[in-house]
Amino acid sequence: MGSREELIQGSIPFLREIKDMTPGAEMERWLNEKYGEQSSLYQDLSRLIKIGVEEGWAANQEVEGPNYRRSRILEPTPETFQFSITAVYMNSADPRRFKDEDDSDVLRGEYHGHPYGELNLVVPLNKGAELKGLQGWQGPGWTAPDPGSRHYPEVRGGAVIALFYLPAGRISYDFKAPA
Repeated sequence: MGSREELIQGSIPFLREIKDMTPGAEMERWLNEKYGEQSSLYQDLSRLIKIGVEEGWAANQEVEGPNYRRSRILEPTPETFQFSITAVYMNSADPRRFKDEDDSDVLRGEYHGHPYGELNLVVPLNKGAELKGLQGWQGPGWTAPDPGSRHYPEVRGGAVIALFYLPAGRISYDFKAPA
């Protein structure tokens, strides 16, 4: 079995467990307590998604240059309880970065919405790299934006891979970004 198939198969028991949960702050806390950085699930999925980026089957399509890439690994299927699996690579060393309120270099991606929420496994590639979730900045661990939420994905401190699971594969880029 290749690493892509291993990642998909390794995701199925997790998706079976969470399939009837609603993304949001409560679920995010639960994910970080049960499946945080020290858990075997986090370690296995992190290892496999890193391999996927190295092998070129994950986060291999440039969105806005080589420091902001994504790819759909699997469309929603009955086997994954209608979750899709996607990977995004973002690196705040990108020349398009900006300074945030803490004077950190931040790379901002495309504004989008989550009709049914989202579950993000955050995998920093550089020590101190973080993804901005709806509850604040997240290093190794999880974010779980609520259904109906909208945001810019933002990364600071270096490179991050976000392995994300979307209920029904739903994500929308049809929203106007706030001024």
